Amino acid sequence: MYRKNQFKNRMLAGERCFGCWLHLCSPIAAEVLALAGYDAMIIDHEHGSGELVGAIQIMQAMSATPASSILRVPWNDPVALKRALDAGPEGVMIPSINSASEARAAVAACRYPPGGTRGAAYGLVRASDYGLAAKDYFENVQDNLLIICQIETAEAVDAIPEIAAVDGVDMLFIGPIDLSGSIGKLGQFDDAAVIALRERAEDAIKAAGKLLGGLAVPNLGIADMAARGYDFVTAASDITLLRDAALAQLKDMRKS
Repeated sequence: MYRKNQFKNRMLAGERCFGCWLHLCSPIAAEVLALAGYDAMIIDHEHGSGELVGAIQIMQAMSATPASSILRVPWNDPVALKRALDAGPEGVMIPSINSASEARAAVAACRYPPGGTRGAAYGLVRASDYGLAAKDYFENVQDNLLIICQIETAEAVDAIPEIAAVDGVDMLFIGPIDLSGSIGKLGQFDDAAVIALRERAEDAIKAAGKLLGGLAVPNLGIADMAARGYDFVTAASDITLLRDAALAQLKDMRKS
């Protein structure tokens, strides 16, 4: 159901929030994790195998919890963003934004005319409670929606001041794995050049006054992210939580 975006407002007020990625396409798993207390759940349609109806079912399962829903679209595509937004997430994440022009295109796809190019069907889509909250949704969606652009290449790091200056971009989210790969050091999180590039991105995002989000990886734990000023911290997905718990229990079982 349509509601005010407390997740976005809490971060803008200075509160650090914590999220979990969803790849299992399971409404039940999403509901369990939301009830456990994560502030936001990221439904991943870039690397996940889910479809839009499945994302709606996940959001329906989460609707009785305080957790916010973020839908990561497969790419910076206006049709993908239009359909994602009509489904009613409280935020969208757009991967691999490398320039201000790409950021402007993403924001335009999220906004109705005259400020953007989003096709209008707010009289009937889930985002507006199937039209029951159409007026409220139309009048407030621009301020209510959380727009997250991902920084995943060295090129994007160089362009952070310009990307951050685009009206409508709320958060820049560092993708540390692809960021390391962009300089030929995929997954080498202890490499000095990888660390320097990530820290340069963090510093530029904070200097621009934007919310900073990211993913914990080796050499960048949750405590490190707090010290670096991250506003939104993610560290696991439904798959990794299930996998790691199973491995840990089996290890204990086999010791007995």
